[in-house]
Amino acid sequence: MQGNLEKGKEIDRINVLSVGLEQEDSSGLAAILGSQSPIYPDSDWKLQTSASLRSAMSLLEKDRPHIVVCEKSLGKDSWRDLLDRVCREPDPPALIVASRVADDYLWAEALNLGAYDVLAAPFEPAEVMRVLSSAWLHRMHRKEAKIMRSGMSTYLAAS
Repeated sequence: MQGNLEKGKEIDRINVLSVGLEQEDSSGLAAILGSQSPIYPDSDWKLQTSASLRSAMSLLEKDRPHIVVCEKSLGKDSWRDLLDRVCREPDPPALIVASRVADDYLWAEALNLGAYDVLAAPFEPAEVMRVLSSAWLHRMHRKEAKIMRSGMSTYLAAS
């Protein structure tokens, strides 16, 4: 958990990368993340934007986002290309696919291939906060479980 101390409280800094979103959707996401999450109030959402898959790659390596919100279609590339890339990370970010046509087929495909969720655009603030907060908590629990498994392995090896 990364954080800043604010009035004696630990604040989680949650890095979100948006990739290929239309300007309206990108602005909407920024406005939503700029407000305090009712689901996860001790958080500071930091949003970075990337217009293409290519520019997103350097941000993935440099800034290590916790969550990636990716437009379904990225010109000649797609969210599947980005998912393939993030799945190679030792601690991959949660990938959320965004689309103006978020139908059952896309939702099933995305989840079956390993994306965290799908968001319909234009974004509904409550739904965005629910999905992103859930993705953050899922990621934190996954990280804690990995630490516990590692500790248990060390304990068993020493026994």
